[in-house]
Amino acid sequence: MGAPSKAESAQTTEEHLEELERLSDTAGVEVVGSLVQRLDSPHPKFYIGEGKAEELKMQVEAEGATLIIFDDELSPAQGRNLEKLVGTRLMDRAELILDIFATRARSAEARAQVELAQLQYLRPRLTRMWSHLSRVRGGVGMRGPGETQLETDRRMIDHRIVRLKDELERVARTRATQRKGRTGQLRAALVGYTNAGKSSILRKLSGTEVFVEDRLFATLDPTTRTVDAGEGAVALVTDTVGFIRKLPHHLVASFRATLEEARESDVLLHVIDSSHHAWEEQRMVVEEVLASLGLADHPTVLVFNKVDRLTHDEEEGLRARVQGPDEPPAIFVSTVEEGKLEPLSKLLNDEVKKLRPDVWLTLPSSQGGLLAEVYREGEVLEREDKGTEVRLRARVPVAALGRLRSRGVRVYGDG
Repeated sequence: MGAPSKAESAQTTEEHLEELERLSDTAGVEVVGSLVQRLDSPHPKFYIGEGKAEELKMQVEAEGATLIIFDDELSPAQGRNLEKLVGTRLMDRAELILDIFATRARSAEARAQVELAQLQYLRPRLTRMWSHLSRVRGGVGMRGPGETQLETDRRMIDHRIVRLKDELERVARTRATQRKGRTGQLRAALVGYTNAGKSSILRKLSGTEVFVEDRLFATLDPTTRTVDAGEGAVALVTDTVGFIRKLPHHLVASFRATLEEARESDVLLHVIDSSHHAWEEQRMVVEEVLASLGLADHPTVLVFNKVDRLTHDEEEGLRARVQGPDEPPAIFVSTVEEGKLEPLSKLLNDEVKKLRPDVWLTLPSSQGGLLAEVYREGEVLEREDKGTEVRLRARVPVAALGRLRSRGVRVYGDG
């Protein structure tokens, strides 16, 4: 069920309904029909107009539908009023996405994140949820929940929310500690619209198994792999949860600990499905979510994936469109065609060199502590012992170079 504004084109509306159908399929729902109404603003009682609500009721009866799914988020009152009128279970897009996340959550962290988002979504809608229970059980004494029971449920939910937030805060602290241990290594985070191919890229880059499925939100847990970027350069690349249009804000908030991997990265690799007809809208959605996380100005590279599905002219046209002084750097890759990930490997190699420049260092041979620090902090490539001095060629983190200079080490070749 879609209720687009009049500003939306018929094609955009169709694309949004197609995505809603795909979400429904991911959740295991069979779609039997659709209904669209163009509105200047949502109706306060039903979200859609009263006449369209009656039309919806007749369509549900004719199709024998047992569930209605709205593409937009409904207020608790709108959902309650519509269910009462139509007499059929109703979900909005936010609840559908939460349901998908619940079935996809594998780790204890992902399950806690999803449960927190579900409880925050459920709390203001408890009255409507109780009405379902009343209809299922029926009978005298079950015509509706008492206010006492509702208040008890709200208190239980509030207590559970507090416990889940504490649990996820502990996870966030643990992740922060783990990230400190990776100091000096390049960290790149794959972000993008769901099903853009992030997991396939990570699997191909790392040569290790990463779960890949042609469905929305195939993976929820961040996966970090060590990637050989060539010339001895190594990077840590993390695959994060995919974004989608109208991602429930509770869900974004719950997954903040996971998305910290993106915040702490040296570079964001924004993966875009170049073969998707609505890639520009998908790019915009991802950029809006990143902005909400405070990452609008984070170093970012656009990674246009699946170029194997484009003709030569289409690829050239795409390259021309995304080049410009106001555009972030862009590369074009494919996990299907041999050698088509080379641009990404080269990018990672260049980023490693920025973070760990290849330099020459000269220090007194008597300073064993300084020499040990260079070996510990960097990667020594060459060594020349010249009397009272040691000359080293090494890749050294920028932060370490500053400390070494302050202690009298002469540094050459770092620009």
